[in-house]
Amino acid sequence: MSKTKNYSNNEVTIVWEPDKCIHSGICVRGLGDVFKPKEKPWIKIDAAPTGDLVKQVKACPSGALSYFMNDKEDKTKETLETKVEVLENGPLLVYGTLHVTHKDGNQEIKNKTTAFCRCGSSKNKPYCDGTHVKNDFVG
Repeated sequence: MSKTKNYSNNEVTIVWEPDKCIHSGICVRGLGDVFKPKEKPWIKIDAAPTGDLVKQVKACPSGALSYFMNDKEDKTKETLETKVEVLENGPLLVYGTLHVTHKDGNQEIKNKTTAFCRCGSSKNKPYCDGTHVKNDFVG
């Protein structure tokens, strides 16, 4: 079972699933005052307004970062159109709700953003695990 960590500012809770992280650095480049991978805790949730936090979390290419609004009355739902993006020298990103059937027949539903391996070296196929960076994948 994958571990998760929650970071809350009373309005929003950011959920981090480290096993999904492909270390793209988009979070750090987008909100460097919030996402500080060399510090513990690495997410300084009070360093930015809630709207900026939500926007940055939505940009996470692997889905390792997600969020929920803490106000139970807030019924905000995110609707994503299905979109596919090829990252230079990186994974294939598919945005939206996906029904993935694995080679062994097991099925799962992936929401928001799913990063699929293009380099062939991931230990978590069909998903990207960031190995392309270590292997200097070009594609």
